[in-house]
Order: sequence, then C-alpha cells, then structure tokens
Amino acid sequence: MLEIQTRCHADDTAEVYTEVALDAEQRDKGRQKLVAANGEELRLFLERGKALQIGELLKADDGKLVRVIGADEAVCEASCDDWQQFAKACYHLGNRHVRMQIGAKWLRIKPDHVLEELIELLGLKLRHLKCIFEPESGAYSSHGHHHH
Repeated sequence: MLEIQTRCHADDTAEVYTEVALDAEQRDKGRQKLVAANGEELRLFLERGKALQIGELLKADDGKLVRVIGADEAVCEASCDDWQQFAKACYHLGNRHVRMQIGAKWLRIKPDHVLEELIELLGLKLRHLKCIFEPESGAYSSHGHHHH
C-alpha cells in the first residue's frame, strides 16, 4: 500500500515507480483509494481544490514516485464546420456550467441526453467515444491550463 500526501513537479529525470490512470472525476478528488498500474493499492490524501494534472508526479510517503496518467472514459464529442455556430454552442453549454474540453470546432462533454439534444438543436454533429477527458479548468482556479 502506497500512501500519498505530496505532489511534486514533473521531472523527466525522476525515476517513476509506477503509474496510476485516473479519469477526470478521479483527478478532482483529493482523498481516494486507487489501484496503480502495477496492481499495488494507493491511498491519496491530498489538499483539496486543485485537480491533478495528467503527467503530474505524486510522492508516496516512502519516497516512491507515481505518475498520473489519463484513463479513457465515455465522452460525447460535438463538432461542426462553422466557427460561429461552434461559439454559440460553447456559450450555451458554458451558461449551464457544463464541464467541457474544447478544441478547434469540437467540444467534449460527459454523455448527457438533455445536453446532447441541445447540441443537436444547435446544429452540431455528435459522436460517442472513449478517450481521455481533459475539461477546461475553471476561470478562477489558481493554476493555468497545461498543454501536452
């Protein structure tokens, strides 16, 4: 069992002991029990309020380093060819405080019938897929958005 209370900055030279794959919701939770890639149980006790980033390193109490990786999860992707139409969709979803990941004329949300209906009304095409979901962090959170 690895007990983790510390986050450290990613360092490419560091020797990583194992990885743990987390979906977006798990990356938001400071306290939870998980199973690492090597089958070992992990217990997180982190300060609340700051989501874990993909690629971030966590330090176990025994000094071992564990890298956070993204887990595939079900998402709904909406896309269109028109920037104005796309901007309107982002506006309407943003007004509902929906967590979403935004790309160039595509956005991803967690599957939700009501929102999917709205998106289709706005003229975007939908598809369901399994991939890593990296929603935008809130405008007022203390850390910037990271890029791969």
